[in-house]
Amino acid sequence: MLFSKIVAAYDGSKAGTKALDKAIELAKLNPDATLEVLHVFDFPRFYVADGFAPVPASVNEEFYELAEKTVEEAKKRLEEAGVNATVQLMQGAPAEVILDYTKKNHNDLIVIGSRGLGGIREFVLGSVSHNVVQHARIPVLVVK
Repeated sequence: MLFSKIVAAYDGSKAGTKALDKAIELAKLNPDATLEVLHVFDFPRFYVADGFAPVPASVNEEFYELAEKTVEEAKKRLEEAGVNATVQLMQGAPAEVILDYTKKNHNDLIVIGSRGLGGIREFVLGSVSHNVVQHARIPVLVVK
């Protein structure tokens, strides 16, 4: 089965890098395929009692700079592989953004790493890949 509109979720992690490599491989199988790489980041939130504590602007700036660096890494990998693809930086809850994006753009495959950079949150809230697999209406390839 060849896919024509592939989305790769990339977060710069080891599994994310393997997922991007697999997405590149799949895109090369079909000359008509398009590959769209998404890096989704979210600003940190600190909960205090019933509300949010303000996050220093410098912390948000550091998160954004890291996100931009991750996008540049993805572009470099795509260029080295000789694949024409788009790379987008998006902000929000990663699983929600990936699912919304694929629905709006009528993609036919999501490629995602099995474990990202989520740390302890994965155990408390469930991992991004697990959430995507559970709610996607198109095939999801989870790369280990």
